[in-house]
Amino acid sequence: MRNTTPIDDIAESYVDALVAHSPMTATALGIPGHDHLMDDFSPAAAAAWARIERDTLNTLSAAAPQDETDEVTVAAMTDRLGLSVERYEAGDHTAELNNIASPVQSLVEIFDLMPTDTYEQWDAIASRMSQIPTAIDGYMATLREGIHRGTVPARRAVADGIAQARKHADPESSRFHQLVTEAAFDDEQRADLLEAAQAASRAYWQLADFFAEELAPHAPAADAVGRERYERASRDFIGARIDLDETYEWGVEQLEHLAAEQESLAQDIAGPGASVADAVRALNADPANQIHGTDALREWMQATADRAIEDMDGIHFDIPAPVRVIECRIAPSQTGAIYYTPPAEDWSRPGRMWWSVPRGVTQFSTWLEKTTVFHEGVPGHHLQIGQAMFNAAELNRWRRLVSWNSGHGEGWALYAERLMEEFGHLENMADRFGMLDAQRLRATRVVVDLGVHLGKPAFDRYGGGTWDYDKAWTLLRDNVQIEEKQLRFELHRYLSWPGQAPSYRVGQRIWEELRREAQRRAVLRGEEFTLKDFHTRALNMGALPLDVLRGQLLK
Repeated sequence: MRNTTPIDDIAESYVDALVAHSPMTATALGIPGHDHLMDDFSPAAAAAWARIERDTLNTLSAAAPQDETDEVTVAAMTDRLGLSVERYEAGDHTAELNNIASPVQSLVEIFDLMPTDTYEQWDAIASRMSQIPTAIDGYMATLREGIHRGTVPARRAVADGIAQARKHADPESSRFHQLVTEAAFDDEQRADLLEAAQAASRAYWQLADFFAEELAPHAPAADAVGRERYERASRDFIGARIDLDETYEWGVEQLEHLAAEQESLAQDIAGPGASVADAVRALNADPANQIHGTDALREWMQATADRAIEDMDGIHFDIPAPVRVIECRIAPSQTGAIYYTPPAEDWSRPGRMWWSVPRGVTQFSTWLEKTTVFHEGVPGHHLQIGQAMFNAAELNRWRRLVSWNSGHGEGWALYAERLMEEFGHLENMADRFGMLDAQRLRATRVVVDLGVHLGKPAFDRYGGGTWDYDKAWTLLRDNVQIEEKQLRFELHRYLSWPGQAPSYRVGQRIWEELRREAQRRAVLRGEEFTLKDFHTRALNMGALPLDVLRGQLLK
C-alpha cells in the first residue's frame, strides 16, 4: 500500500473544501454530513470558490511530488483547476442555463440521490428543500451579472428554462410535492415538507418570471457561442486540446462511414433495398424486441447489466466485489434521460443506472437500448468509476471521487460499446444495429455541435451557408432514430451546452488512438500487449484529463 504524501494531503484538503462549498456534490459522491444543506449559486460563492482553486494551485506548484502517482495528481489537478479558474475569469458561469445540466435541473434531481429510510433523512430533505429559494436567488444574481458582462444564454435556452421552471413550480408535476406524498413519517414532518415544497414551487415560479422578464430581453437570438468560449468548453469536457477544425472534418467522415455501415446492416435485417427506417419498423414489429411497462423495463435493465458483469469478470476484466453490484432504477424526473450515478464513498449506496421515462411512455425497444446498458453499466461507467473508487490503496480521494471529465468518462463508455461488439456480445443483428444507431447519433453530435457553434459551412444538400437550427434539425432527422420530442430535446441540449456532446465520440477516438499506440510501442519493445492489462492500467489511474492520461499510458 502506498504511503500518503503531501500532494495527497493537498488533494484531500481540496475535496474537503469542495464538499463544504457544494453540499450537493457531497450527496452525489456519497460523502455524509451535508445532505441537509443546499449549494450557494451566488456571485460571491463563485468568487470564493475561485480563490480556493487559485490557492490550491499555488500550494501544488510549491510542493514536491514524491512518486509517479504524485506527478499525475499534480498534472491532473493543475489542468482541471487551472481551466476552472480560466472559465470563471471569462464569466462562462454567468450564462449557465441549458435544458439538462444547469441549476434549473440539479436543484431538483439531487433529491433522487437522497436516502429516505429514516426520520432523520426526511428531515434532511425538508431542510435542503427549504433552502431552494435562497439558492435560486443566488442563481438569478449570477445570471444578472452575466447580463452586465454581456454573457447571456441564447434565447432558445431561456425559453427552455421558462418551460422547465414552470413544470417544477406546478404542484401537479413538481418533484417537491411528489416527495411530500412519499414521506413515510408523522404529520408534523409532512407539514414541514409541504411548507418547504410550497416555498420551492414559489421560488421556481419566480425563476420562470425572471427568465421571461429580465433575462429574455438580453438573450441573443443566435445559438452559437463562438470559437473563444467554445474552445474553453471543449477543453473542459474533453480534457485535451484538440484541433477543432480537423475534428469537425473528422466528424463529417465518421458520420458518412457509420451511416453506410448502418444502412448496409438495414438491408440484412429488412431485405435488399431496405432503408434504416424500414429496418427500424421491422425490429419494432418483432415482439421479441419489445418490453411493456416500466417494471418490466427495470427488470430487463437489471438482468442485462448483471449478465454483462458475469460475462466480463475474470475474462476481459477483473471486477472488484463491490463493483459487481449495480442497481437499476426508474427515475422520477420523466425527462427521457438515461444516466449513471456512482456508489457512495463507503459503498453503502451502490452504483445506479437510471432511466427517466417520459410521462405516458410504456413500450420500449431492447434492440435500441441494449448497448446503452453496456454504456452505463459494465464495461462502461460503472466499471470505470467503480474501478477507480476501489483503488483507494493508490489514489487519493480527489483522484477516486472528484476527477472527472466527459472525454474520459463518456469516451470510455462509447469505447466500451464497441468493445462489447469486439467481445462477441452484439452478434444479434438487432443489437448490433442499435449499437450503430447510438454511434451514429454521437457522430452526428460532433457535426452539429461544432458546426453550429463555430459557424461551419453546412452541406449543400441542406442548403449551404452556415449551420443553423433548421439545418441541424434536418441533419439529425436524417441520421437519428429518435421520436421528434426527444430529438428536439437533444438538439436544444447541444445548442445550450456547447462542447459537451462531441466529447463522447471525440473521447472514444482518443481512447482508440491510445490503445493502438500502446500496442504499437509494446511490439517495438518486444513485449506482449494484452487488452486486459491495458484496460486495467488505464482504469486504475482514475478519470484523468485525456492529455494527462496519454502522457502516462504512453510514457
